[in-house]
Amino acid sequence: MPRSGALHPVAAAATLVVKVGSSLVTAEGRGLDVAAIARLAKQIAALRTMGKRCLLVSSGAIAEGMQRLGWSRRPHAVHELQAAAAVGQMGLAQCYESCFREHGLATAQVLLTHADLADRERYLNARSTLRTLLALGVVPVINENDTVVTDEIRFGDNDTLAALVTNLIEADVLVILTDQDGLYDADPRRDPSARLVPEANAGDPRLEEIAGGAGTHLGRGGMLTKVLAAKRAARSGAHTVIASGGEPDVLVRLARGEPIGTLLASQTVPLAARKQWLADHLTVAGRLGLDAGAVRALVRDGKSLLPIGVKSVSGDFARGALVACDDPDGREIARGLVNYSSGETRQIMGRPSSDIEAILGYVDEPELIHRDNLVLL
Repeated sequence: MPRSGALHPVAAAATLVVKVGSSLVTAEGRGLDVAAIARLAKQIAALRTMGKRCLLVSSGAIAEGMQRLGWSRRPHAVHELQAAAAVGQMGLAQCYESCFREHGLATAQVLLTHADLADRERYLNARSTLRTLLALGVVPVINENDTVVTDEIRFGDNDTLAALVTNLIEADVLVILTDQDGLYDADPRRDPSARLVPEANAGDPRLEEIAGGAGTHLGRGGMLTKVLAAKRAARSGAHTVIASGGEPDVLVRLARGEPIGTLLASQTVPLAARKQWLADHLTVAGRLGLDAGAVRALVRDGKSLLPIGVKSVSGDFARGALVACDDPDGREIARGLVNYSSGETRQIMGRPSSDIEAILGYVDEPELIHRDNLVLL
């Protein structure tokens, strides 16, 4: 956990993922709560003035669709849920866009599924898009693509989606706003003696024992999904805060260092976690033979791998695959996620990055492997 006297993780964070549940952005089945969304937009705008980049993972599409379709109860049939999501996404995006526009902020709707983040090429595409949006000063509003998913839509999985996005862009903190004050050692709705857990280590198995209970008929996520999301976010070194979205200016107060809700702290150094994942948990799909200059750039200077330093390519791999990097003597010195397929790499190897567009007809990244996606062995 953070050292005593250390700056609160939200106050220290440069990039935050904020997740809001259906109960916070909908009006008890009467569609979207525009006033609540406006308050949320105002807080995120304030965080932006504090120099923090924010991504928003928002539920509410199905609830809004139900209201527009005149349904009083959440249906069970997947095709009806998908239809409600399709209708509701229109209103959800429109509401966020208009509320953020009041503060001079542009928004972008990003719909993802777990499959998007499990496939390496789509993972990198999503990562590049979100990073570009943040660099442009846009607030991405992310939701599960409920019109095409099946299992996820039955259970409500935006907590997990928020954790995956946190891992994806290597955010510093995940803030999960809910209708509870945080994580309690028992269900406060049933046990009046339940006590708030102010701070714990993310991944502590005892947390999963005390978390539980289902959500409302609108939102299906319980506290257990939030604890598991914190555990997942911690793998990339991100801390998680679970707090009440009904608390006045909760995001701004957290950003000022006020301890609100439950802090589930990561015990993992972010860079070490990512490097370990690259080195140990992915299968090598191909190999790149480097010249001496490229080896020096990687090992001595800590730079990215550029196409000009590659002399040979072996294997058949897609963009986003893990490839090994060998020195001129054939010794493996590094592994990394490649930005171009094996066929494209063969075309651009030995050439300067400025030639990529002329050779391939497009340029995705100037680096063949960015240093953030590379681990030295």
